[in-house]
Amino acid sequence: MRATSPVIVGRDEEIGLLSSALDAVQRRSGRALFLLGEAGIGKSRLVGECAYRAYGLGMPVLRGRATSTGLVVPFRPLAEALASRFRAAGTPTDPELTPYHPALARLVPEWRRAGSPGYPETVVELAEALLRLLSVLGREAGCTILLEDLHDCDTETVAVVEYVIDNLADLPILFLGTLRPEPGAALDLVRSAERRHVATVRELGPLHDDQVRALTGACLEAGPQEIPDAVHRRLAERAAGNPYLLEVLLADLLDTGRLRRTDGAWEAVEQPGGSIPSDIVRSWARRLERLDEPVRDLLLASATLGSQFSVTVLQTVTGFEDRALFTHLRSAVEAGVIAPDGAAPDRYTFRHSLTAEALISSLVPAERASLARRAAAAIEHSGEPLDEDGRQLVASLRLAAGDRAGAARQFAEAGRRMLASGAHGSAVVLLERAHPLAAEADRAAVAESLAVARAEGGDLDGALALADALPPVPARSEAAARRGQFHIDLAWAAVMAERTADAALQIEAARVLLGPAPPPGRRAALVVVDGYLALLPGLPGTGRPPRDPVETEQAVQKAAETAEAEGLPVVACQAWQLLALLRREEGFDAADAALERMLSLSTEHALPVWRVEALVRLGANAFMRTGDASRLLSARAAATDLGALLLTRTVDGLLAMNAVLCARWEEAQEIIDRSAEASARVGDLSAHRYLLLAGATMAAHRGRRRDMDRALAAFRRAGGEQSLLVPLRSGLCRAFGALLEEDPERAAAGLDEALAWELDHPSYYYLSGRYGLRPLLRVLAGQADRTELEEARAAPGGCLAWNRQFLDLADAVLLGRKGDPAGAARLMASFTQRSAPFPVARHLGLRLVADAARADGWGEPVAWLRTAEEFFYGAGVQPVSAACRAALRQAGASVGQHRGGWDRIPSPLRTSGVTPREYEVFVLLPERPGNQQIARRLSISPRTVEKHMASLLNKTGRADRASLCEFAAECAAEPA
Repeated sequence: MRATSPVIVGRDEEIGLLSSALDAVQRRSGRALFLLGEAGIGKSRLVGECAYRAYGLGMPVLRGRATSTGLVVPFRPLAEALASRFRAAGTPTDPELTPYHPALARLVPEWRRAGSPGYPETVVELAEALLRLLSVLGREAGCTILLEDLHDCDTETVAVVEYVIDNLADLPILFLGTLRPEPGAALDLVRSAERRHVATVRELGPLHDDQVRALTGACLEAGPQEIPDAVHRRLAERAAGNPYLLEVLLADLLDTGRLRRTDGAWEAVEQPGGSIPSDIVRSWARRLERLDEPVRDLLLASATLGSQFSVTVLQTVTGFEDRALFTHLRSAVEAGVIAPDGAAPDRYTFRHSLTAEALISSLVPAERASLARRAAAAIEHSGEPLDEDGRQLVASLRLAAGDRAGAARQFAEAGRRMLASGAHGSAVVLLERAHPLAAEADRAAVAESLAVARAEGGDLDGALALADALPPVPARSEAAARRGQFHIDLAWAAVMAERTADAALQIEAARVLLGPAPPPGRRAALVVVDGYLALLPGLPGTGRPPRDPVETEQAVQKAAETAEAEGLPVVACQAWQLLALLRREEGFDAADAALERMLSLSTEHALPVWRVEALVRLGANAFMRTGDASRLLSARAAATDLGALLLTRTVDGLLAMNAVLCARWEEAQEIIDRSAEASARVGDLSAHRYLLLAGATMAAHRGRRRDMDRALAAFRRAGGEQSLLVPLRSGLCRAFGALLEEDPERAAAGLDEALAWELDHPSYYYLSGRYGLRPLLRVLAGQADRTELEEARAAPGGCLAWNRQFLDLADAVLLGRKGDPAGAARLMASFTQRSAPFPVARHLGLRLVADAARADGWGEPVAWLRTAEEFFYGAGVQPVSAACRAALRQAGASVGQHRGGWDRIPSPLRTSGVTPREYEVFVLLPERPGNQQIARRLSISPRTVEKHMASLLNKTGRADRASLCEFAAECAAEPA
């Protein structure tokens, strides 16, 4: 007989907390809650209550549970939660989720593409995609995701949960998780979340005495006062306030007839004493005795497989025919021992995890071991190939049977498969289980796999510690070859972490083990990782002399050819990617040829990640060479289709910068708004910095100094000053912005700063001004001759569209200065064509060379100044517009006055009578310039500036210049 309470007793405070959280979510204020407590304390009932209330509010509810079988199944609770929703409601069809389908395909089978090899998404990418999905589901009424038994879940799920709860504050999402207070990653996460105030944690304690009586009455549909005192005392003592144990013990009393209802009242037939089971194990043992023998055998076999089990595996172990199997399963369900698992039609679950443990504990140890041994043998000899879950199950059974070495082999193989699939955290867990169990002959191989899993999972120090503890292996043996490859793998991890010294040590260890004549494939892998190491900054004391770039390139070229011949496409792709970087110094044609080969190989061998990497790099090169972003857009589409969210953010940064250079401000801002925050949230600092720099560059190219400074402050906080983007910050951003403020001295200083940095650091960013804007300014200042100009033209950066436009201008100035107006005109025609995609640079270039053209008597400087003046006046860049007007006056040309401009003046100033000319002065005041500086930038006299300042003080009612400057800063900070 079942004894289950229809109501929750003793948890009113927790129910109130859940209700409050649901209300907050409806107001788009996300909440994260964790319920902590021992098995049977009532966590699942509160989860059920939360689900019931959420359904009543019209919220989508997603509910999943970690497996308590001991199997490591990456993302199982998340996959079950999504399935619980989509099985009934169908998968969402919102277009905004389409870019996230590939990343979520691991959790949502309907979004998997037939024939596609898939993308090994990072945990962060998957977590961000899940967050977007939950946001869409909760758009109308909020969304609730419930994950139970997190103490049993994999490390990947823990990482996703951490990301979700850290980022749901302003989203309509309620996250509720449950777990036992057992040491592990999940408990560490909960304690950390509580300290960081991103989650509320409620620890469920045992029921008090009156609550135990109330729960007993609820189970018996009787008032608390109707419970016999002796029964109450025994239940309170044995259950210790645990609701589940109380219900199991009460059911045993009812089943044995020791508690029954007579004449409308409950009575104990005999005094509950020694004959009552002393603990939960004896209680379940008695219940088993009352079941038919086949049902009892089925339940014991099921419990051996864990608290959740597959019908297919159970049939393999028991040998029951279909009809008998399902008859016995139905009997076990009717007895209240097991229930169908709602997450999968082929699975059943025990009503509580303690149930399976109690059933197994009712057997003597020898019987338990024998049952586990028979089950393991049946699964291994079933004729079906074992997947990762199957291997873990067999390993657990072998361990229960006392076969430690057999268990270690299965755990290790499952761990290696997890590592190959990219589930580094789960691989570490399984390999750590295998390591102490392994036989002496297998232990070193397991330790090597464990070290690689740790390294690829980010724990390089732990990996190196394991490597140092490995026993030596005989030279020129199979073990030595395997160990050499192991050190190559660790070297890759060290290179990716930019740990030069560690990478060098691992490469040297591999060389020693592989000897002077390693197999061609391993030699190729060693050369390639050593080549990547050559790109990293050297460290003092490593003993590594500077590399000859030509020798490095030749060695990597040979390694690429060897890898292709040996059937190692990944090593070949790594080599061609490295060659593309090395060959940039030869020119972009050579670099693109290497990338095209990488693209061909990755396509031929179905390596989707490497294919998209090639497309992105080819697109970036095409954008820099021509200013055309079409190939970059194609690369983004490929990255999106693959679900490579990190690569997508990288491409977004390049597209944003392209839009900035082409003066497509709204497009650039849309990309930055879409991707800057997302890249920071997923920890992709490289893309985040580039997007922030694109925002700062946009402000600079629009002549908005304060906006540029704010964006550069964010760039600096993100570590931009320690990145390879420093020369772009100094040249493309600050120096260009200084020219729009008519401050050529500051522009020259910024360009010199960028050059100095590049001379001290390897750099693959060619838009800093070194190969374009800087030579132009030096030619205009009479500091550079044709030799310096030709050096810039001959460099790889000199062939890029952005740089070539400035080099054409510099060449035209030199030709005009030498009395070759026809040659100068040809160069200006070339400039006109090259600068077409870049309107700001185009008109700035016209303004810069007009004075030289007028002085040397070539070109059409007046027409250029009129064109530039009109453009910059319309763009609101007053310093350049004013300088063009001044230059026109000096040339004796008529200067038409712009009678408009009123629309750019904020309403409060316009109503105060501020004129467009006065407003041109006003917008410069936040920087607190002197009258001479204002005069120079607006090309007017200091006396005129004094008149405008006096008028502004009078019209704005400010007492002095300082308060007027403060007021101007306030106006500049307000959105337009």
